[in-house]
Amino acid sequence: MKLEANEQSVSTGDTAAALWFEAKENCRLRHEPLGNPAQDKVLVRTLYSGISRGTEALIFKGAVPESEFERMRGPHMEGQFPFPVKYGYAAVGEVEKGPPDLVGRNVFALHPHQDRFILPSEQVTLLPEALPPRRAVLAANMETALNITWDAGVQPGDRVAVFGAGVVGTLVAYLASRIAGTETVLIDKDPTRRKLASDLDLTFAEPDMIEGEFDILINASAAPAALENAIAHAGFEARIVEASWYGDRMVSIPLGGAFHSRRLSLVSSQVGGIPSSRRARWTYRRRMSKALELLLDPRLERLISGETAFSELPDAYARILSTQDTLCHRIRY
Repeated sequence: MKLEANEQSVSTGDTAAALWFEAKENCRLRHEPLGNPAQDKVLVRTLYSGISRGTEALIFKGAVPESEFERMRGPHMEGQFPFPVKYGYAAVGEVEKGPPDLVGRNVFALHPHQDRFILPSEQVTLLPEALPPRRAVLAANMETALNITWDAGVQPGDRVAVFGAGVVGTLVAYLASRIAGTETVLIDKDPTRRKLASDLDLTFAEPDMIEGEFDILINASAAPAALENAIAHAGFEARIVEASWYGDRMVSIPLGGAFHSRRLSLVSSQVGGIPSSRRARWTYRRRMSKALELLLDPRLERLISGETAFSELPDAYARILSTQDTLCHRIRY
């Protein structure tokens, strides 16, 4: 939706510009007070943010079920589901004000699309010196992929099938393939994703081309057919991880046939909780720092499929979400 005539596209003075979802498939930039950070907070000038296509599409379309309104609240989200809400969780920027050791440093924060924002210092994570800010917009996706890999329990030598060559699925396959001795296959019905897999040195297959049984099977496609395919190719006592979130859609899966005789495990994965096997040692902050480190491979830039200026975002947002070629779409401030 276009900006109203009396609105500006960037912040001025002590205000910030933020993207708000006003109603179903309707968004615009709002201006809101900003102020100065308190002693234990930082003022961040955003350089880039990333659109998480799957989650943000559900919110933009008003498809978050009422039962999930509280669980779906993102960090620093404002408003109430279904609308109006300010959402997003992949912001990279430079600290302009705050503790001396942070001023001038680049940081990542789980914050909605906004050109300047204030947060407690402990809620921003420093980027590794060698990580370009433009690639760091993938941090939330990498954090999710890391958590899925933990939930899956991938071990050296495992045969691993990952369904869905979107950003998260591709990152899961990327991580799993780097565990010694694993045979990892990235599976997607779109044959054009073969090039993406090849660029990251991953084995690719279309759904009807996979053969044999797997030890670990991960569905990151948000497609029930992929979950059914995973069950069909699961070996004895294999582990199936459902990493998709379906919003208000009902999903049917085949739990007859050999599901019980094979003693299959079907588990969920959600980035909001660290797996119990790691909870004693890993904090959310440590996990995010590790996710940023895992983005140092320059080939991962391949997961950025486009870029739009923040001032143009309200007009471009619906198109970005509806384009099937969109992976992570970067917003430039």
